Amino acid sequence: MPRPSLSTERPRDPKAETRAEAERGSASLEFIVVGLVLLVPIVYLVVALGALQSAALGAEAGARHVARAIATASGPGEAQQRADDILATVNREYRLDPAGTAVAIDCRPATATCPAAGSTVVVRIDTRVALPFMPAIWGLGRATAIPVEAMSAQKVSRFWGES
Repeated sequence: MPRPSLSTERPRDPKAETRAEAERGSASLEFIVVGLVLLVPIVYLVVALGALQSAALGAEAGARHVARAIATASGPGEAQQRADDILATVNREYRLDPAGTAVAIDCRPATATCPAAGSTVVVRIDTRVALPFMPAIWGLGRATAIPVEAMSAQKVSRFWGES
């Protein structure tokens, strides 16, 4: 009497073999297509957020340092020179567009001369961040630019401008 086979192998299905042969090599193609579809937008998002973060940090640093420079200056001439130097440095370091950066200096309480001894100087910097790789045609570069603003306040000494 023949012994029964204890083999766990299943009988071969010729249709399954032809499907496997047809699928051979498509995994790498699927990986490339799906990888590009997912990877390109993620890389663009990282680059765009990096540009936005750089501009936000630059505007904040500029506002803070300009307010501090004006408040600690000995007079109006020195305050203006310090503010100009700081803005030039911030624009260069953070790659901000000097033509697209607006600086507003205000004093609280409002006085005839700003800054004045004992007042609080408030500096506001507004700039726009152009999204990377946006073409300038049809005004697309300007339309997709993201506004960034920063404000800083600094108390001016009671003895400001007396030296």
